[in-house]
Amino acid sequence: MDKDILQNLYKKPISSTRGGPLYMAFSYPTKISPEAIALFIATHTEPGDTVFDGFSGSGTTGLATLMCAFPTKELKEEARRLQLPVKWGARKAILYEIGTLGAFVSNNLCNPPDSKLFKKAANEILKKINESHGWMYSAKDPDGNIGQIRHIVWSDVIICPNCSKKSLFWDDAVEVKPAKILAKFKCNACNKEVALSNAKRLTKLFHDSLTGQKKRQKVRKVAWVYGTTKGLNWSRPATKDDAELFKKIEATKMPASAPIAEIKWGDLHRKGYHEGIKHLHDFYTIRNFAVMSALWEIISKYPDNLKDALKFWILSYNASHSTLMTRVVAKTDQADLVVTGAQSGVLYVSGLPVEKNILTGLRRKLNVIDRAFNAVHRIPGAVEVVQGSCTNINLENESVDYIFTDPPFGGYIPYSEINFINEAWLGRLTETADEVIINKAQKKKLVDYQDMMSKAFSEFSRILKKNKNATIIFNSAESGVWSALKNAYQSAGFQVKVTSILNKTQGSFKQVTASGGVSSDPIILLSKTENIKDEAPKCVWKVTESLIKSANRDINSIEKTPQRLYSRLVNHYISHHNVVPIDAITFYKQLSERYPV
Repeated sequence: MDKDILQNLYKKPISSTRGGPLYMAFSYPTKISPEAIALFIATHTEPGDTVFDGFSGSGTTGLATLMCAFPTKELKEEARRLQLPVKWGARKAILYEIGTLGAFVSNNLCNPPDSKLFKKAANEILKKINESHGWMYSAKDPDGNIGQIRHIVWSDVIICPNCSKKSLFWDDAVEVKPAKILAKFKCNACNKEVALSNAKRLTKLFHDSLTGQKKRQKVRKVAWVYGTTKGLNWSRPATKDDAELFKKIEATKMPASAPIAEIKWGDLHRKGYHEGIKHLHDFYTIRNFAVMSALWEIISKYPDNLKDALKFWILSYNASHSTLMTRVVAKTDQADLVVTGAQSGVLYVSGLPVEKNILTGLRRKLNVIDRAFNAVHRIPGAVEVVQGSCTNINLENESVDYIFTDPPFGGYIPYSEINFINEAWLGRLTETADEVIINKAQKKKLVDYQDMMSKAFSEFSRILKKNKNATIIFNSAESGVWSALKNAYQSAGFQVKVTSILNKTQGSFKQVTASGGVSSDPIILLSKTENIKDEAPKCVWKVTESLIKSANRDINSIEKTPQRLYSRLVNHYISHHNVVPIDAITFYKQLSERYPV
């Protein structure tokens, strides 16, 4: 490929936006927008070529391949702006994904059903579930009129460490007008200040009717109810009517389809907020688990050509919004707390978990899914999804024209654990033996991660045609993980041709909050070539000084951030075939000392 073309594609950061029906259809950690990937595919391949992704996640490489046959106006304009000699037209994508959920999402998004048949079936399901379970979301408004629950904020019960008085987290720590969630409160019994992080939560031994076991779990009480009556929204504290409704729900027999799945806790388990959470249903209120189970039972009666798509729709809402991981946050200048979904990349349950109305949520989500299916349905091209490990690819030698892939970033996210909630509903959990990860619970160390990555890149090298390329999106805050990646691709006969940056419009929760987090993902173009000797490495701070000078000339302020400087530093070392010599957290610390603001 012409050097100028490579410069146009890789010289400046490529933006990955978090929007549009294809991106928003199903939440999945560390996703890249298909529009960004399509630019690489359309530049590196021609119509009729085969594209491969060995760590395909939720299938965005497959969607990007399809988009090349029917590019959007915005995609065409971006290609023209970058002066890329793209050739639009149908291609084939082959996706390998070890995860049950990832493969399921990929197959449904890339090979959707007829959207009219799907939407008709979905509306039938909403009608049936409203008739059978709509009463569970019934509530009286402050004037005594019958309305519908929008969501309920539940509250942990706090035990004062000084006097042992019990009180609601909501009463102690929540303020409105403006909205605040306090870190400390004054106990109204002993008048002493209490840090919420140090206060114990009240627990109780409960009988689990689904398993027949006794479990010690947190005691949670309804703190505030938000509803609507004839289009008018309202909110109020909990009443006796709410308690009576909940007793009625508890007495209702759970559908036979309700899955009883025990979670195999790993690195995401936290002793405090996961106390008593041992099974899938422990992540839900009884109401929402009953509704989910009833939905699953209704869907099971639909034909196979619609069943998976309907499950896809339900699960697209489930883990983010149907469980106790849904939460409230206090935002600046807001009078009341703001409801948001589950935090990405963790299984966090707050002291103020939110129970959303699943039925109204699914009705809204249906429009997003319908738009996504419509955008893909009948586009020329083909996407084959294989649930399996890319350390053993069932393809012939030199059968692939281009590889675009986004490998796991070391121990960054344990996908098999994070996806448990949705996979348990599917009845198939990911086999973790071949999961490429650094993970204490799985007893996989850096050396194991490098070994599995080496096997994967060896397979990539085997199936990739001569003189063809592979684009890798990768990130890590740890120099050891970067070394593992370098050793993996070099041992397979790959060398770095050029590097760039993937400019994400918003970092994931872990990228934003983690100490040492890195928000811009380096892009690495690899080619199969003869071994190249590593160049003599330059001093970290000489390279950094050069990067800072370059950043100061750039009008984009993000280039001056420590996170972007670290990504640029990584790019420098890997493009010169060097080991990345410093971890992100050490780099940030020393950078602030050498260049104080």
